[in-house]
Amino acid sequence: MRKVLIANRGEIAVRVIRACREAGLSTVAVYSECDRTALHVRRADEAYAIGPSAPRESYLRIDRVIETARRSGADAVHPGYGFLAENEAFARAVRDAGLTFIGPSPEAIALMGSKTAARAAARRAGVPVVPGSDDPIPAGAGDEDILNRGDATGYPLLVKAVSGGGGKGMRTVLGRDDLLDGVRAARSEAGTAFGDPSVYLERRLARPRHIEVQVLGDSHGTVLPFVERECSIQRRHQKVVEETPSLAVTTEQRKAITAAAAALAKSVGYTNAGTVEFLLDEDGRFYFLEMNTRLQVEHPITEAVTGLDLVRWQLRIADGHPLTLDPARLLTPDGHAIECRIYAEDPDNGFLPSPGRILDLRPPAGPGIRDDSAAHAGLDVPIYYDAMISKLIAWAEDRQAAIARMRRALDEYVIFGIKTTLPFFSWLLETPEFVDGRFHTAYLDEVLAARNGRPFVRPTAEQEDIAAIAAAVHAMLSPASPQAEARPDHARAWRAQARAEGLRD
Repeated sequence: MRKVLIANRGEIAVRVIRACREAGLSTVAVYSECDRTALHVRRADEAYAIGPSAPRESYLRIDRVIETARRSGADAVHPGYGFLAENEAFARAVRDAGLTFIGPSPEAIALMGSKTAARAAARRAGVPVVPGSDDPIPAGAGDEDILNRGDATGYPLLVKAVSGGGGKGMRTVLGRDDLLDGVRAARSEAGTAFGDPSVYLERRLARPRHIEVQVLGDSHGTVLPFVERECSIQRRHQKVVEETPSLAVTTEQRKAITAAAAALAKSVGYTNAGTVEFLLDEDGRFYFLEMNTRLQVEHPITEAVTGLDLVRWQLRIADGHPLTLDPARLLTPDGHAIECRIYAEDPDNGFLPSPGRILDLRPPAGPGIRDDSAAHAGLDVPIYYDAMISKLIAWAEDRQAAIARMRRALDEYVIFGIKTTLPFFSWLLETPEFVDGRFHTAYLDEVLAARNGRPFVRPTAEQEDIAAIAAAVHAMLSPASPQAEARPDHARAWRAQARAEGLRD
């Protein structure tokens, strides 16, 4: 490989560009209309426009991405994550164009991208799966058929989209009376989000933890798993905080769960980077959930505790190099790492998106802090894309120190002009449950509901004193004040004095 086109934007495009530069590879960026001056465009060696701001007219246009790769002379394509990263047709189009796809094969993406097919593959590999159906509910299934399927699965259950992820096309059903509405709603959302309305049923475990295992596979048959990541802090089924290692996983459980992840990946001929996700129940039993056939958003915390560059290894694997890593090292974390996903959202207004111009931005720094971002002062955060603007990572020798370091970094982080989730994270990292590691996948939704809308942004005593003084001064100087006629015109006197001082020069 000599030149890599990055079929993405934002922080992940910048991340891949950095790895390519260190590897001596040229880089090609693609950009939509609103990303003309984006950081990934300025960091790449070359950049090409591929369409309007709406992703369906730009970043999701397979034909335009392939055409740009040919025009630029790129010989490889990195998909990043999101957009076309887990699109079988895109991976196949890259391969058919004679280019190297820096990711798994189209066949592996197709197999593991279908949650029902992936469940069947896990069963064949001897990996336990969450109780549920291995087949989608037929499009023409009648109400009675659906209800019978629900009874066989057991309640409470989840209606889940066969394709996609991120909590879309998913509905919780507590009892039989709610099943038909849940199926209809999930089908509608899945069809809109992924173009595939297929859904299936899966038992909902009580208070599980979300544990995932990073794997790397080369084209020589080697698959290596990494120490687990804890991803249980989720809002509406979407991860917001990740850490590694997990407090809930024992050494013996780590051996079992990482071995299961490697066995599954090897059984489907998986190559490059991927993540096998599990649920861990209260009794310590783990179940296969799904596989993400791409690099994960949270990959930096694995890099922090292993000292490895996963993107660099993606490039090496795609170029045909064998994995030469020590398996024991990958399962022995050095310290503890935590990641907070910083979003352009207003936590005091239901986490609604907060697009707009960033007027000032000062990211934190110092020992153990990493800020993966493409944001900068003057950037207009667009409405068209995911609202994540930064991934803040803190590493320290143990979990307690990592939490303290993350708190310090959050206090240092300055972003003016838009609302962000920084105050939310400052609150979260102080909660006793988080500090003690006593949480599960529904914990955050439950604790947010219990807050009942109380604001995250709370003034300090000093800020309250300043506000009181400012209000008093404003009241005294207001023309509507009863003392307005009696008091001297200080403003006029100040202006006169300023003119006099100016004449002295």
